[in-house]
Amino acid sequence: MKLLVAFFRLVRTLNLLFIAITQLLFYFCVVTPLFEQVGAAVPLSVPRFVILLIASVLIAAGGYIINDYFDRNIDQVNKPGKLVVEKIINRRWVIWWHMVLSLAGMILSFYVAWKTRAWWLAVVNTGCVIALWFYSTNFKRKLLTGNVLISLLTAWVVLVVGFLVHYMVVIDPQLYIGYHASKLMRVTFLYGGFAFIISLIREVIKDIEDMQGDAKYGCRTMPIVWGIQSSKVFIATWMVVLIAALLIVQAYVLPFKWWWSAIYCIALVIVPLIYVFNKLFGASAPKDFHSLSTWVKLIMLTGILSMVFFKIYF
Repeated sequence: MKLLVAFFRLVRTLNLLFIAITQLLFYFCVVTPLFEQVGAAVPLSVPRFVILLIASVLIAAGGYIINDYFDRNIDQVNKPGKLVVEKIINRRWVIWWHMVLSLAGMILSFYVAWKTRAWWLAVVNTGCVIALWFYSTNFKRKLLTGNVLISLLTAWVVLVVGFLVHYMVVIDPQLYIGYHASKLMRVTFLYGGFAFIISLIREVIKDIEDMQGDAKYGCRTMPIVWGIQSSKVFIATWMVVLIAALLIVQAYVLPFKWWWSAIYCIALVIVPLIYVFNKLFGASAPKDFHSLSTWVKLIMLTGILSMVFFKIYF
């Protein structure tokens, strides 16, 4: 039982669940209603979508594993109580599980690519596996490179579903739904952009929290290179951009009388962002930044859950 619990902790089960929920909500609350409006079936069938979802989860699980594999020394400093690699699970088994899960994710991606004729999907998802390896071995320790890469991969969780459905519509003239296809892409980029920015904010906050261990092992993260204060300014700037973008979106949907959507977004996304913004410059200890990181993760969750309103209003 202890080994099983350690494995679930190693693959970040809650994060994997979050990935699954994100793709499920996007498919059933955004994609499906758009096609139902015009009386058309979603070109990406439910079974193939489920396979794509499993592929995304497996690739992410492999990425979390390889990250812990190469971060063992740093984690001994930053989070000794949560260490799994070597302490509970042997390093050989860790690397083995990384290969098995990543390979399974790539195989499923190739299957979906073959069935949908979207060969770019296989290439990009294979690229994600490679990117996660190099993130763990190299990019994570470099200024901004790792932060941007992880933020792009977070955005890809949403983008991959929207891009694949849009591609299937475009290559088959009988499925083309014109305006609705462009609407799908607008919503795809809306949530993909949200995922990218909120992930970038959280990644830099985590870098400040983990400064002690990162500095000990030669990492060149933003707070180490630029300093904590400059990193806070960077975070605050992106928070202002995100809050402004969300307010613009609310101004856009209000004429369509999406009242509950606007209330939800203001109360559970924008107001918490303002709270984090206010707490940011007063934060100093690692526990303060851990708290901010948790808040940002909750905001990410409430933001993704807002997809439900597309099901209600479409």
